[in-house]
Amino acid sequence: MNERTAFDFVLRDARESDVPTITAIYGHEVAIESASWELDPPSETEILARYRSVTGHGYPYVVAVADHRVVGYAYASAYRPRPGYRYTVEDSVYIAPDARGRGVARTLLRYLINACSARGYRQMVAVIGGTEQAASIGLHRAEGFVEVGRLPDIGRKFDRWLASVLMQRALGDGSTTAPAVIGET
Repeated sequence: MNERTAFDFVLRDARESDVPTITAIYGHEVAIESASWELDPPSETEILARYRSVTGHGYPYVVAVADHRVVGYAYASAYRPRPGYRYTVEDSVYIAPDARGRGVARTLLRYLINACSARGYRQMVAVIGGTEQAASIGLHRAEGFVEVGRLPDIGRKFDRWLASVLMQRALGDGSTTAPAVIGET
């Protein structure tokens, strides 16, 4: 029987000291799952550089902590680098295998939605790696994302072709009004 007990966790801003655990969570995803299409787990040095890039550009990066251990993390980043996309972010959410199904991903994603809305972003995009990622697709749908497209057989991992599912959610006023300049108060 796979019984889940109550699971208490808190969110806080990620820190550089979290990078080893973030690296382990992501490394598992790269090595075992198809949500990330990297083929080799990146090093702590690489994850630290990515963390610094995300936070250095002012995007939210948050961890979930249970029993003094990081059990999940999430961040928003630029959807695309060209300036025309500056009001659109992409979300990334990763959960340790033993913390899945306990509300951690939902809480992290809701945090990102609220934090990005407060920063003036107007659209959030989820690029989900593989149609078999039913939990991720369901999570995003439950949080107001709609599927806007599928790119069949666009990636290859584990000796098979994978599709990418694109989902999108408006933030704040979405496209109903002109946005303020990101970074202005």
